[in-house]
Amino acid sequence: MKPTNKHINYIEFKAKDLEEIKAFYTTVFGWSFTDYGATYVAFSDSGIAGGFEKTDTEIVNGVLVVLYHDNLEVIKQQIIAAKGKISVDTFSFPGGKRFQFLDPSGNELAVWSYDA
Repeated sequence: MKPTNKHINYIEFKAKDLEEIKAFYTTVFGWSFTDYGATYVAFSDSGIAGGFEKTDTEIVNGVLVVLYHDNLEVIKQQIIAAKGKISVDTFSFPGGKRFQFLDPSGNELAVWSYDA
């Protein structure tokens, strides 16, 4: 299914131990996992696509909501014009690109798009 512009498309959590977190969610909820290197694992069979990013820092707010937009530059400028702040500039990952932003209340979200 093709992602829809401006809709929540992905949820990303932080995790201290990826093997432990995979075992937990597989055992308790029956989720499936795909490894993307030593620091990232995506999950499926959960109701919404998502993943876990390995971190060694304290987890304060461990969820990153990821929206989709087919034009990152357009949506980035709209975010800035509406008084949002870019917290992580655009970077590539396997299959796409994304950036992270802070809304006016300080909530951090991300927007991604396929590689063009």
